Amino acid sequence: MQRRNFIKGAAAGLGLAAAALAPKSQSAELPNIRWRLASSFPKSLDTIYGGAELLADRLNKITSGRFQIRVYAGGEIVPGLQVLDAVQQGTVECGHSAGYYYVGKNMALAFDTAMPFGLTARQQIAWMYFGGGMPLMRELYKEYNIVNFPGGNTGTQMGGWFRKEIHSVADLKGLKMRIPGIGGKIMARLGALPQTLAGGDIYPALERGAIDAAEWVGPYDDEKLGFHKIAKHYYYPGFWEGGPQLSFYVNAQKWAELPPAYQQAFETAAAEANINMLAEYDSKNPPAVMRLAKGGVKLHAFPKDIMDAAYDAAFDIYEDEAKVNPRFARIYSEWKKFRDQEIVWHRLAEASFSNYLYSRK
Repeated sequence: MQRRNFIKGAAAGLGLAAAALAPKSQSAELPNIRWRLASSFPKSLDTIYGGAELLADRLNKITSGRFQIRVYAGGEIVPGLQVLDAVQQGTVECGHSAGYYYVGKNMALAFDTAMPFGLTARQQIAWMYFGGGMPLMRELYKEYNIVNFPGGNTGTQMGGWFRKEIHSVADLKGLKMRIPGIGGKIMARLGALPQTLAGGDIYPALERGAIDAAEWVGPYDDEKLGFHKIAKHYYYPGFWEGGPQLSFYVNAQKWAELPPAYQQAFETAAAEANINMLAEYDSKNPPAVMRLAKGGVKLHAFPKDIMDAAYDAAFDIYEDEAKVNPRFARIYSEWKKFRDQEIVWHRLAEASFSNYLYSRK
C-alpha cells in the first residue's frame, strides 16, 4: 500500500463518519451488511482478541450501524488454527489470525507475521505499508481467495519459560519445548524437540513434565496463563518473533461485493487496530514483568552461543527454502533487502539512542 492510498483510506473513513451525521438522503444508498469474524484467539487474551473487537466497533460507528461485524473467539465457529481455511472457503466473511500459523501451506506466509531474526514491529509496519510488503503478501494471499490487512502487533516477544536454567547450546539437546513454526525448526536444528500445543494445553503439559519449556507471547499474556507457577526461568528475547504482526483476512468475493466507501472504512479501522495493539502491549508488559520478577521469576538473556547458532540456522533454513519454493524466494529477496537497509538506519539512530538511554539508571 502506497502512502497516498493509506492516507486516502483514512480520510475516507473520517468522511464516512461525517456522512453518518448528514441527512438520510445523502447516505440512504449505503446497504446494511452483517458479517461474522472468526478469531484465532480466546477472549481471555484481551489485547490480541481486542484487535478484532476494535475493528468491529469502529466500523459500526463510522457507518452509523450499517456495517456490523460480530466477532467470534477461537473455537466458537472454527478452531483457532483453521481461520484462514474458513475465510478462504466462505464459511465466514472475515477472520483475525497470524500468517505463520499456516506455514504448512507455504512457508512464505510467515513473512506476514514474523521471521526469526527479522523485522521489529516498527520495521514490519514500515515494510507492509511503504516497503513493498503489502503487494507481495496480497499476491500470495490471492492464491487462498483472501484479501489481507495488517491487524495488530505484539512487539518483540519473550523467549519462553524453562524449568531449568540454560547455559549453552548443549543444554538444548533433547529439551522438549512448546514452540511451533519456523522457531521450532530452528530449535530442532539446535537439538531441541519442538512441540506444537494450543495455548490451553501448555500449562498442564508443563505441570506434568511432558514439556521442559514453552514460549507464548510476553509478560502480560503469560502471567494470565500462570506459567511462572511451574517454570521460574524466563528467557529473552524471543528471537523468532521480533515484531509479529496479526492480520485481518477477508474473503475475496465478499470484499469485492462491498461498496467502495465500506472498503475504505474497513481499511481505516484495520489500520487503527494495527497501531493500537502495539501501543497497548507496550503499556501492559512493563508492569507485568515487574510483578513476575517480584514474585520470584528469574529473568535470563539467552546465552550468546545460542543466539549465534539460532541466527545461522535461521538463514540456512531461508536459503534452503528459497531454492525449492519460488513464492518464498520472491518475497525473501525483497524482504531481505528492506531488512538490511533498516538495520543500517536503526543501528545508527534508534539503537544508539536506546543503548545510551537504557544504560542510565
